[in-house]
Amino acid sequence: MRTILKKYFGFDEFRPLQKEIIENVLAGEDSFVLMPTGGGKSLCYQLPALKLSGITLVISPLIALMKDQVDFLKASGIAAEFLNSTLSGGEIERIKNEALDGKIKILYIAPERMALGNFENFLKNLNPGLIAVDEAHCISEWGHDFRPDYRNLKKLKNIFPGAPIIALTATATEKVRQDILSQLNLENPKFFVSSFNRENLFFRVVEKRNAFEKLLRLLDGREKESAIIYCFSRKDTENLAADLRAEGFSALPYHAGLDSAKRKETQELFIKDKVNIITATIAFGMGIDKPNIRLVVHYTFPKSLEGYYQEVGRAGRDGLPAECVMFYTYADTRKHEYFLNDIGDENLRRQTEKKLREVMEYAELGSCRRKYLLEYFGEKYESENCGGCDSCLAKKETFDATIVAQKILSAIVRTGARFGANYIIDVLKGKNTKQIRERRHSALSVYGIVEDFSDEQLKEIIKSLMGAGILAKAPGDYPIPIITNKGKVFLNKKEKLELPKLMEDSFDDELKVESDFDCDENLFEKLRELRIKIAENLNVPPFVIFSDVSLREMAYYFPADENSFLKITGVGEQKVKNFGKAFLLVIKEYVAKNNLQPKEFILGRRRKRERKLRPASSGTYQITREFLEKKIPIAGIAKARGLAEDTIVSHIEKISASGQEIDIKYLKPSPEIFNEIKKAFEKCGTETLSPAYENLGGKYDYEVIRLARIFLK
Repeated sequence: MRTILKKYFGFDEFRPLQKEIIENVLAGEDSFVLMPTGGGKSLCYQLPALKLSGITLVISPLIALMKDQVDFLKASGIAAEFLNSTLSGGEIERIKNEALDGKIKILYIAPERMALGNFENFLKNLNPGLIAVDEAHCISEWGHDFRPDYRNLKKLKNIFPGAPIIALTATATEKVRQDILSQLNLENPKFFVSSFNRENLFFRVVEKRNAFEKLLRLLDGREKESAIIYCFSRKDTENLAADLRAEGFSALPYHAGLDSAKRKETQELFIKDKVNIITATIAFGMGIDKPNIRLVVHYTFPKSLEGYYQEVGRAGRDGLPAECVMFYTYADTRKHEYFLNDIGDENLRRQTEKKLREVMEYAELGSCRRKYLLEYFGEKYESENCGGCDSCLAKKETFDATIVAQKILSAIVRTGARFGANYIIDVLKGKNTKQIRERRHSALSVYGIVEDFSDEQLKEIIKSLMGAGILAKAPGDYPIPIITNKGKVFLNKKEKLELPKLMEDSFDDELKVESDFDCDENLFEKLRELRIKIAENLNVPPFVIFSDVSLREMAYYFPADENSFLKITGVGEQKVKNFGKAFLLVIKEYVAKNNLQPKEFILGRRRKRERKLRPASSGTYQITREFLEKKIPIAGIAKARGLAEDTIVSHIEKISASGQEIDIKYLKPSPEIFNEIKKAFEKCGTETLSPAYENLGGKYDYEVIRLARIFLK
């Protein structure tokens, strides 16, 4: 098995559970595999297919994924094909004949074909050695993505009683698991449940204030990396993609309202690294086998943790670090409630509301996010600090919160412990709202007694009090804070309390994404360019040629010949034969030019990554600042630095937003232009540029509008 693993797939080691699953398949037993996205499910049927006699059938509902998998298998020297609605009648007949002649080892088919009587006869003549049912949750009405055509798969056991079946899914509740077993008639299957912990994913929640500016900071320096940004509505995807393009990013929207040809084109451009950012509704992602997505953003918080974990699971499937960012504001609850009101079934509505509250609880955590997610899915996580989320990496400075905590707890007591955190804050801040007046809470001693903390800071303190066990959420449908026994002791004994220091949410920190190897980044870029060129010639996605992991190892070890090239992760014999010469030539030329020496290979070498949060204000902004101090025009700075003018304007925005004092009055648009743009922003708001641009009828360039916005802020 290890020989096949290296020869065809280029790996020296199996991932957790893969070896055990493959052994069970080769023993002729049925298998149920529950493994997270990116865990390596495909290998569990692809590798045994090469050892078993006969053909392996793979049922998959994802047309785009079929093509990517077949392209990858062919590039690895494995005879594979697919049958689905994208093929012509002639192509289908050719593939069927090749399958009957024993020329195909792995055949992917769409579940719809099982409903065709003549297709069933074709399958009977194939006599498969293995049947794999991918995305097996689609067979269950209780699953999140039920496909009626999957119900036809219950015939498989009757048609092929001798062939083992392997059912694979990344998400399945206990109810769905039992439904899968029942529908597929699996015989005493062995269960394989992998850990849902994806160590390479970094989790962070960002307050949704000045969201677009924060998003730009997050994307800064990632211009060549792939990202998915999930939005709430179709309109949001269109607007955000337009705004990102105006900022110089390569971005396209994707949603169910686009015609199928446009969706297919957008997906292809993303998979082939020709577009870096997709702004999408949740319609996007199923069937995306792209391993090098470095960032997944939820611009509005999702409606369930199940959906969230599946969507972030599309990041970092190559095992390299990736970031998962959720923008959160309680105000977005209203967006979800609008759709909740349309749910007629009372039980379903209550269940949907519960799932929504669980997401909000995750977003408001003061403790480890990874631990919360894993324990939500029933997996015990022992560590209190995962080193891979914003909560665990936050600076542990504290402040004396005794007085403000006493005030918060007193307000909860005085108002009868019947109201949410926002109402408690309104009372403490002395707000003159209708609800406060009607309940006569303006007469309470706690009314208006907090002046030294903002609303947002009080929200953070309440979250910290919950994390410290002084407050808890009341049981029931609404997140009402109540005082715990520990909180009562704190109040009665007048104990001193230290809480985590409140951080200004300027988003000046970003995850430093580190690879497993400290590779030569310049060589990595050259190898990436070569990969794109070869992929375009073959009309396949770049990752089919080599993954980022493979390129980074090449740019670390500098292999000098085919033997050392074969030691690279993901490099098998067929790929050496097909692509080795071209890649070795680039490496050889680079090594010679830079006087470098190949490094000794260390099998399974994986440096333990030290997670860091680094300042976003890197040296590039300082260089721009020096030009600004000399009163150089934007065009002059751009030319001198070899950058686009919109990039320089972006630097100015970030320098200005950081609070640094700098005289840029010389860049201010003329009073006539400035006043006209100011009126447009007053009508449309300053959060994004495109509404103001459209309001002005395209009269001024985006750079001019952005400059005006800097002075308005």
